[in-house]
Amino acid sequence: MNEGVFFFCIVGGDSMFDVIVVGAGPCGLSAAIELKKVGLNPLIIEKGCLVNSIYHYPLSMTFFSSADNLEIGGIPFTTVNEKPTRHEALAYFRTVVKKHHLELHTYEKVVEIERIENGFRVITSKRDGRGIYEVENVVLATGYYDNPHMLNIPGEDLPHVKHYFHDAHPYARERVVVIGGRNSAIDVALDLHQVGAHVHMVYRKSAFHDSVKAWVRPLIEAAIEKERIHMHWETEVREITPEAVVVEEKGVRKEIKADAVFAMTGYRPNLTFVERLGGQIDQETGVPVLSDDMETTVPGLYLAGVIATGHDATKVFIENGRYHGRSIARHIRDKRKVARI
Repeated sequence: MNEGVFFFCIVGGDSMFDVIVVGAGPCGLSAAIELKKVGLNPLIIEKGCLVNSIYHYPLSMTFFSSADNLEIGGIPFTTVNEKPTRHEALAYFRTVVKKHHLELHTYEKVVEIERIENGFRVITSKRDGRGIYEVENVVLATGYYDNPHMLNIPGEDLPHVKHYFHDAHPYARERVVVIGGRNSAIDVALDLHQVGAHVHMVYRKSAFHDSVKAWVRPLIEAAIEKERIHMHWETEVREITPEAVVVEEKGVRKEIKADAVFAMTGYRPNLTFVERLGGQIDQETGVPVLSDDMETTVPGLYLAGVIATGHDATKVFIENGRYHGRSIARHIRDKRKVARI
């Protein structure tokens, strides 16, 4: 066997790992915990760091959910704030992994999943080569944060155009355009305003969505009313140039000068592996066809978390996605019992 290649084969149902969970976000961790509870031995594979998406959230981010609604594995989540922060969440999920002794491979990317006679062959790439694992079941818990909704307009690939926001400080005194009108766009605009950026918001609708956080709505409305943030309602972005954002505002074409652009237009799940394995997906909604136990139409392939939502990623959060693993674990356990009879 070549150096850097690991091969765990199934022999009569006995293997080092019997389930691979792809993704070490909260829903993937919760699934692994539930799998362990029913006597299974899961391996979590994560292409980045533990809770990689949360790590890449804005530094100042505060969760919409209360701490108790983010708890997994029976581990209390305590916070000194009304809502937990990004920093507190990172510390909490590190504790969860440690307390539950979860087997976790970080900085290892799943590049292919193949059907084999008794399950799946999972092929990965990592720092020291590649991994090959054969397991009975696979749980995809890859979320959606890696796949932004693209505007598909000229200039979107320019270096000053971002689909992610990390910190406001570098943009102090800069001219910044924020595209979007939901929570992420509003949070970005407020953070930028706080450090002294000159902020314009562009939103294609005439009002903010009902899902905007109740404690944030008065802040953004006041900032717009006092023209501390310049709001462009019913406005479509047509092009981005190195110096400006070209928009059509209520039928009038104009340019907004910009040193930086944040396209906070949302994200979508990556269903590539489901499609490659032949799983059925509703073409209109993008929602994979699932059983009540979160099993796709490919036997042994399960989804946990927001990856199950299709085009509308607002239906599943950590709050409800954390329970998917319980259904998955029970289903796998019950299938094994039937197989032994």
